[in-house]
Amino acid sequence: MNAIPALLDHLVLATPDLAATVADFTRRTGVTPAPGGVHVGFGTRNHLVSLGGTRYLEIIGPDPEQCAPGRPRPFEVDGLTGPRTVTWAISPPDLDAAIAAARAQGYDPGPAQSMSRRRPDGTLLQWRLTDGDDAHPSGLVPFLIDWGTSLHPTASGLPTTPLLSLSASAPDPDEIRSLLAALDTDLDLTTGPVGISFTVGTPMGPVTFG
Repeated sequence: MNAIPALLDHLVLATPDLAATVADFTRRTGVTPAPGGVHVGFGTRNHLVSLGGTRYLEIIGPDPEQCAPGRPRPFEVDGLTGPRTVTWAISPPDLDAAIAAARAQGYDPGPAQSMSRRRPDGTLLQWRLTDGDDAHPSGLVPFLIDWGTSLHPTASGLPTTPLLSLSASAPDPDEIRSLLAALDTDLDLTTGPVGISFTVGTPMGPVTFG
């Protein structure tokens, strides 16, 4: 099996139809993702599944209960024709130091910005992450996240499908590897069209998502 990347926090599975994708995940794995919360003003909401430890899968899509935000929704969900693993996040021990170190090595992950959402039980989660507008367009280079003093999403007893492997392909893997090195992480890469896939363990056996 492929090694799990250092510092992995979560994977992002984006979809134009959140309910349908959650139902498909449940059908394929036998595990029902838990409601995560609403991203107020961004027009999205998510469901979550633990990948083991402090790693998790975020399934994110348009929130039918919010008005259109008047700007593109996160992770370009408006332009998707089906669910797709679009990117991933790492959680370095010191977010600001990691940004500075990456910039010193020639890669700018973007500035850190504050975000928040409420869990269904009303608990407020707050975090900082690097600006997606500055991320590598392939999605293969992770954004950085810091949960600060907030509870981590995995602390709420999420349903679990252990992550068995994570891999990706790119036309020029060496370009991506150099950027990953600047962030002190790694990813199993092969040559091919841009894409990310991962395999989880489930009651129905290993299941792979792309």
